[in-house]
Amino acid sequence: MSDEGERLAKRVAAMVPCSRREAEQYIAGGWVRVDGQVVEEPQFRVLGQRVELDPDASLLGTTPATLLLHKPPGHDDGTPAPDAPRQAGAAPAARALLQASGQWAEDSSGLRLLKRHGVDLASLVPLAWGASGLLVFSQDWRVVRKLREDAGLIEHELMVDVTGEVSPEVLRRLNRPPARGSTHISLNSDSDGTSRLRCAVKGGQPGLLADLCQQAGLHITGMKRIRIGRVMLAGLPPGQWRFLLPLERF
Repeated sequence: MSDEGERLAKRVAAMVPCSRREAEQYIAGGWVRVDGQVVEEPQFRVLGQRVELDPDASLLGTTPATLLLHKPPGHDDGTPAPDAPRQAGAAPAARALLQASGQWAEDSSGLRLLKRHGVDLASLVPLAWGASGLLVFSQDWRVVRKLREDAGLIEHELMVDVTGEVSPEVLRRLNRPPARGSTHISLNSDSDGTSRLRCAVKGGQPGLLADLCQQAGLHITGMKRIRIGRVMLAGLPPGQWRFLLPLERF
């Protein structure tokens, strides 16, 4: 980068006018264009280029972000403790799906993905390698603390497809209080030897449902997490993501 010219933040501060700190926030928020191209680096140096501030520019979008992804099966969730299938290193990373092209068209946040959204972005609430569904990435310390410190209190809802007979006795066995947490499992649908179970599990409990189903003589063929606390997967398509809305709480 050339040392000629002046810092973009200084130019924007004089142009708006606003404080240097506010100018840096506008730039980091993706609201500033240099010769028509968005520049997100406040230290970028300009000479005679055309500098423009988006008419819709706002400092509200500079708060830490939380991204909700519909993880497809077979993707690494990025949490620190990998399960056995992921140790082979062949699983694609779910984090790699957090691209601008993957943002859900119906995302109502009004935000767009910027470089700063990838800084200190923690992967939270583990999801089994072969499972699909809601996965959370956040750089907001409040969300990170909530999902980590209160992990044992937050209920996760999953839809689990199994083969094998799901009799009333099997359901009773599935709902016996497990040593690692509390569960509530009910039969959602049953057709041609395949059943779908609706499972509410406190704390997520990775591996718990697989153990319970194995003990009950059921074979899992698919698993999808549709809710974490009060946040729903809803209509988010597989492989796409959206921003957590300001009023949404886990």
